[in-house]
Amino acid sequence: MSNRRAFLAATAALAFAFSATQALAQKKYDTGASDTEIKIGQTVPFSGAYSVYANIGKTQAAYFKMINDQGGINGRKINLIQYDDAYSPPKTVEQVRKLVEGDEVLFTFQIIGTAANAAVQKYLNGKKIPQLLASTGAARFNDPQNYPWTIAYNPNYVSEGRIYAKYILKEHPNAKIGVLYQNDDMGRDYLAGLKSGLGDKAAGMIVGEVSYEVTDPTVDSQVVKLKSMGADLFYDASTPKFAAQAIKKVAELGWNPVHILDINASPISATLKPAGLDISKGIISTQYGKEPSDPQWKDDPGVKAFFAFMDKYFPEGDKLNTVNTYAYSVAELLTQVLKQCGDDLSRENVMKQVANIKDFTPSFALPGIKINTGPNDYRVNKQMQMMKFNGERWELFGPIIEDNGPAG
Repeated sequence: MSNRRAFLAATAALAFAFSATQALAQKKYDTGASDTEIKIGQTVPFSGAYSVYANIGKTQAAYFKMINDQGGINGRKINLIQYDDAYSPPKTVEQVRKLVEGDEVLFTFQIIGTAANAAVQKYLNGKKIPQLLASTGAARFNDPQNYPWTIAYNPNYVSEGRIYAKYILKEHPNAKIGVLYQNDDMGRDYLAGLKSGLGDKAAGMIVGEVSYEVTDPTVDSQVVKLKSMGADLFYDASTPKFAAQAIKKVAELGWNPVHILDINASPISATLKPAGLDISKGIISTQYGKEPSDPQWKDDPGVKAFFAFMDKYFPEGDKLNTVNTYAYSVAELLTQVLKQCGDDLSRENVMKQVANIKDFTPSFALPGIKINTGPNDYRVNKQMQMMKFNGERWELFGPIIEDNGPAG
């Protein structure tokens, strides 16, 4: 009998040890994660010249408040720690170090701006801290071979440039293209994307390239120069202030080129209203998200859910501001990534899951657009649809265009 009791006791001990090992295998945490919490950090320009983007941080804080009120993600509450960097890269460095070394976050989320993200990219990759869904579209943030811990959310500027090239080759194959671009990573990426998409036709189609510095007072002289070169298609890779100046100058010169404007400069409130809605009519750009003010989406379930969220969690926010819909969409995607992580909240698994998104459709994605990523393709948004300004609002047209890489 004693042998039987000993056998049963040993069997029970083994079973307990096995179940304990299983439980340990099921749950895996790095610093910043536990049974009850996922600690994440971001820098936001709550102050300074770019404080218009403060709404990104405010909307995302409200979104995760909603998620926590619903019980969190896989039973864990999101602890979003936010610091003001005033859109100043040295300040970003200081605040990100504080998040990593002081607050001990699991990862950074949605650091805002190309320069800010560039300032901390090497630091975060060196420490193997995920730099998740960075708010920038510069190509250097979609480079899994050299920076495996960094993934950007915004449409890649090179990809967007190639999408414009596809449109130009189909609709304006004989165009004489004049390019205005901001002399930084953004502008150079847009130019590189256009050339890549045009392939061997680029040299014959592009008749002029002129750049400007962000410190320049105006781009009037650059626009005059492109008109004088005989361009009949104006490819404007700029930001709202300079895009508005260019639209005014084009009208003043009586120049009537096909006018393509990059997505960064497409907001009506920031670019087209200051330039003049009447003279902005006919400008072409691209989009990947629903415009909340567009009447065609008034009964859309995703848009209605967003309006309800804003009413409850961010009532002082502007429901029609696309900065807020953008912020909401990125927070939705992060929620999906964390759901996929399950109980393995190691930093390695976070990166594995963000690089394994399959056919995810955010609430504001245009019909037919889905998010897919892979270990060798960190581009989150690489499908877009063309749109034209009708004098009051943007109107979508044509098919969904996907960037499949350089022209053959």
